[in-house]
Amino acid sequence: MSQQHTSGEPTRQQIRRWRKYLADEIAEAKLYRRLAERRHGEERQILLGLAEAERRHQEHWRTLLGPHAENLPHPSAHRVLLGWMAQLFGSVFVLALAQRAEGDSPYARDEDATRGMAADEEIHEEVVRALAARGREKLSGGFRAAVFGANDGLVSNFALIMGMGGTGVSATVVLLTGIAGLLSGALSMAAGEFISVRSQRELLDATRPTQATLRAAPDLDFDHNELILVYRARGLSEEDAEHRALERLGLFDCDCTPEKSHDPDAAEDDYEAVGSSWTAAGSSFCFFAVGALIPVLPYLFGAEGWWAVGWSTALVGLALLCTGAVVGLLSGASPLTRALRQLAIGLGAATITYILGSLLGVTVA
Repeated sequence: MSQQHTSGEPTRQQIRRWRKYLADEIAEAKLYRRLAERRHGEERQILLGLAEAERRHQEHWRTLLGPHAENLPHPSAHRVLLGWMAQLFGSVFVLALAQRAEGDSPYARDEDATRGMAADEEIHEEVVRALAARGREKLSGGFRAAVFGANDGLVSNFALIMGMGGTGVSATVVLLTGIAGLLSGALSMAAGEFISVRSQRELLDATRPTQATLRAAPDLDFDHNELILVYRARGLSEEDAEHRALERLGLFDCDCTPEKSHDPDAAEDDYEAVGSSWTAAGSSFCFFAVGALIPVLPYLFGAEGWWAVGWSTALVGLALLCTGAVVGLLSGASPLTRALRQLAIGLGAATITYILGSLLGVTVA
């Protein structure tokens, strides 16, 4: 609960809090305007609308602060980072972080903020969430495959190297094992992606309606019009299917629901979403290889023993934190939480294989 002096003057604590709110609102409005500068059409108007809403919130705090609304403190570090990223990138990552910032608004817990302002912040989170979702859809193909491919290379080859290192074999053997793991894993990923995407495209080919109705229509028996069955199978109601069939026979212009079957534009969109099998295979090979190369680097430069293990672990740990943070941003979750989870999984897998390798080495010895 906020407290004020009996004279109605705000307390120092209130002034300090309001000034912080005002600085953050100014920073958020600038952020949305910067993002709007790099967008066009509907998204630009939405972002400018958010900036205008933040301006209205500023006026509320300016009214409460009066003469104290000058020489404001710096906004929170989170909003400074967002503004800097917006200038450099203006991408989905900024929107994902902005979504979290809107969701952490303190207005619902502060009676000095109006209920309308608290409601605004909740709506802003949903607006930014929707804008970020649009960006994630655009990035979901190649970029996500790159992040996950690199992460797979990191974890699998690091675990392999640690397992071999645990057996006590020489650094040369570990290096050759890492290179073999890199090549075999990258080729396996590429082959898997190629088969997956090619199978998807073949499935689309098999399910895509043909133009047989146009070719066969002139020779069909009007009294036994099997075109109706075609259109009913494609999802139309019986009445719409009959109208559509009569139109195909050229008996009248149909004003029924548009045909749900053969839509060339939609079909092309499906193919574009699946992508090229060769492109998918090539990107999977490259990004898996890049990820798998990182734990091998110390051995390539001649490191041995615990030095090699330590450097490899440090490099892989840093890379896992980065890929985990990116995955968190793409999914709208906490980048820090996802980064730490990714690190724990990667190091956990490597620790298990190292222990197993050590046991195997003792057994063999």
